[in-house]
Amino acid sequence: MVLVLCLVGVAVLLALAGLFAFGLRRRLLQRSGGTFDCNLRWNAPARPSAYADDDPAEEEPPAVDGKGWAYGVARYNGDQIEWFRVFSYAPRPRRFLERNRIEVLQRRDPEGEEELALLSNSVILACSLHGTRVELAMSEDALTGFLAWLEAAPPGQRVNVA
Repeated sequence: MVLVLCLVGVAVLLALAGLFAFGLRRRLLQRSGGTFDCNLRWNAPARPSAYADDDPAEEEPPAVDGKGWAYGVARYNGDQIEWFRVFSYAPRPRRFLERNRIEVLQRRDPEGEEELALLSNSVILACSLHGTRVELAMSEDALTGFLAWLEAAPPGQRVNVA
């Protein structure tokens, strides 16, 4: 009986230590400032553009699934954004988004299952990065800051903001 209680106690302590490590890592990421919550979908499926201006009486666009989204924290660092997974202990960013390589393609609201997969009141920004379609989901405030950061590129850099 004592052995079982000791094992349960150790398991609880390990779980609490893991949660503490998540919180500490996030605090360290946000310490330098310039961070925002940002969900990311890498190699996102292209949405059919044929539905953009069609007559609403016609067929509905295909449902958008909520698969492939990862919760994260993005941090501005000079001319790039460092994206960190929320549920990771890694001290290094998972992805780097370079300002001069980001091309904004489309802005939209979450649809279908995406509304359940993303944080509430998120806006989805479809971008092209090195030819890869990437979707970023963030709040309206974070989107305003992101677009301002893109437009504030130094002279001579190619920046495409839709």
